[in-house]
Amino acid sequence: MIEHIVLFKFKPETTKAQKEEALKRLRELKNKLPGILDLQTNFNFTDRSKGYEIGLTVRFESMAAFEHYGPSPEHQAFVAFLDEIGVEDKLALDFEI
Repeated sequence: MIEHIVLFKFKPETTKAQKEEALKRLRELKNKLPGILDLQTNFNFTDRSKGYEIGLTVRFESMAAFEHYGPSPEHQAFVAFLDEIGVEDKLALDFEI
């Protein structure tokens, strides 16, 4: 199994509604892409995040599922949406479990 963790930081002009839409679209990926065992995402609620506002964890059943995820049209549409609403930075970490 593969664990994929991403933190998202947004530009000041990105609205709360846009961030909520990002969460909605992330959650929809679980049912659109094969090989996702679990997907969790939500807003940070502490002051320790260094400006990162949304966290995401995705557990994939295999390396093949993980490798399919990144270039998939569904994921690429989400990446384009992030650029559109003003993502400032992303931090990703992937590891085998």
